[in-house]
Amino acid sequence: MKRRLLFSTALAWTALGVLPACAESPVRPLPPLSPPSNRIGSLMQLSVVDRASGRELPIYRHRGEYWVAGRPGTRYAIRARNAMGERVMAVMSVDGINIVTGETAGVLQNGYVFSGGERSDITGWRKSDSQIAAFEFTSIGNSYASRTGRPDDVGVIGVAMFRERVPEPPPAPPIAFPRRDGGTREMERRSEAPSAAAEAAPAAQARSADSALGAEAAASAKGSLARPAPPSPSLGTAHGRRETSHVGHTSFERAQSTPDEVVRIRYDSRENLIAAGVIPVPPPARWPRPKGPSAFPGSEMGYVPDPPARYE
Repeated sequence: MKRRLLFSTALAWTALGVLPACAESPVRPLPPLSPPSNRIGSLMQLSVVDRASGRELPIYRHRGEYWVAGRPGTRYAIRARNAMGERVMAVMSVDGINIVTGETAGVLQNGYVFSGGERSDITGWRKSDSQIAAFEFTSIGNSYASRTGRPDDVGVIGVAMFRERVPEPPPAPPIAFPRRDGGTREMERRSEAPSAAAEAAPAAQARSADSALGAEAAASAKGSLARPAPPSPSLGTAHGRRETSHVGHTSFERAQSTPDEVVRIRYDSRENLIAAGVIPVPPPARWPRPKGPSAFPGSEMGYVPDPPARYE
């Protein structure tokens, strides 16, 4: 079966902005309560990139799941780098849909093949060997999954990774031994029995603390993320504008029928993630109140007003 191999890496643009001035600052900056990471995964390092700025979005871990915050209208990419010295196949899904074939996602479907150490930005739904429809955060109702009648799994990015099967070496030729009657007898060279360590290797590869296939079931057993009424609609991924992105084809045989690693990243608006406690917010900093009169008792923005009229 033919598999798809990505050759090109999408471009990212950097936007510069001016930060608004602040009326006051804390006495000293407070460290974040739970510093997020930007990349996760073992066989492949994965991140979500804001294409407008080229910045990798922070990935927050909360209750055993990974989360990123998006903004409606923002185009994004799934950045993947093969951390192995061998080819790895990545079957990718967004909102429960295979991003290459458009099928309801399954781990044994087509995906992208990455050479050892290769990195690429996957920027959209594959439309042909030369075009994609850009990934773009949007409301659930405008997501590609909802528009195609599959809204149940909106809000999740998934990557199932497979190592390639290494061809077995051909059997050694038989060895001939002389016999007393002048003839010969043949004895085939037997290969050594696999060691216990070799037999345990595939099982060890399949187990990953954060990305085993059973992670979803374990998370569901603990209960879904409870959160109050969200202040803004949840997010999905739109079928964005067409862009040029070339791919080729290659063959790939999986080493096993189950993924060696599965990574799941959920996403929602920043407001919803703050309300749900996914993104920790430190308490507002306050000026220390000195003894005696305060130099900045109000610290309100504005200019000097006129004094009130005097009464004599």
